[in-house]
Amino acid sequence: MCAKILVMEIIDVKNQKDWKDESQFLQSWQWGEFQQKLGRKIWRWAIKKSGKTIFQALIIKRQLPLGLSYLYCPRGPLFHDDCSKEVSELLLDKIKSVSKKEKAIFFRLEPLEKIDIIPSNLKVSSVQPNQTAILNLNVPEDEILRKMHSKTRYNIRLAKRKGVITQESKSLESFWSLLKQTAQREKFRLHIFSYYKELLDCGFTKLYIAKYKNKVLAAHLIIFFNRTAFYVHGGSSREFRQVMAPHLLHWHVIKEARNKGYKFYDFWGIDEKKWPGFTKFKMSFGGRTLEH
Repeated sequence: MCAKILVMEIIDVKNQKDWKDESQFLQSWQWGEFQQKLGRKIWRWAIKKSGKTIFQALIIKRQLPLGLSYLYCPRGPLFHDDCSKEVSELLLDKIKSVSKKEKAIFFRLEPLEKIDIIPSNLKVSSVQPNQTAILNLNVPEDEILRKMHSKTRYNIRLAKRKGVITQESKSLESFWSLLKQTAQREKFRLHIFSYYKELLDCGFTKLYIAKYKNKVLAAHLIIFFNRTAFYVHGGSSREFRQVMAPHLLHWHVIKEARNKGYKFYDFWGIDEKKWPGFTKFKMSFGGRTLEH
């Protein structure tokens, strides 16, 4: 219970050792550092009870046209106790104070738990994908392959036979080129180049590529955090489509993540209406659907 709720307060966390990293990389210390490198203002808020963190939130100030802004809490706040109503009141007071000072017109959050107090300027909606496909890596490789669609297994073997090479890379230019091709083809918006550069440099991200005849055909930007490898960005070429490079590249990363002790592979976003092609491809690897 929350008998001491009157003495609770939201504190600004300044030291990484005081931040409790969870499964959500979007609420991690590293993600806050990354956002600062992009020139965005951030806050790290926490409430402690008897020395234990019961609530925390990474808050990011995002710019809007006409000099306006809003505050954004990606995949959060995170609650660690049964005090959500009382903590929500403290959160609301803090939001009002900071929003007034920063001239933010609204606050957007994506809580994993129900928030009891929802004022009009507190938007509980998702910027991040509402659904994803999660692959369990805590099983033998043979079982992972067995749960894939038979065509996916065939394409992985085909890519190997054709001589597709998969490896880690630092060639962000190749990734950027493929990402632009894919965005134009699939009609989605990109960040600027420096966003991906800073992301690759932030400490928990790796870039993987698939090559055929010395030409890069696919590239994946993967975040390794806690127990999960997240496929957050990727691009591919239409050239040499018949060698199935993206299939083998995913399989390469899945095996590497599993060998390093990661328990899950998150394909980061599926939606049969918005991205039917992406969704069909990702689901063909045999993952389960998770709704946020």
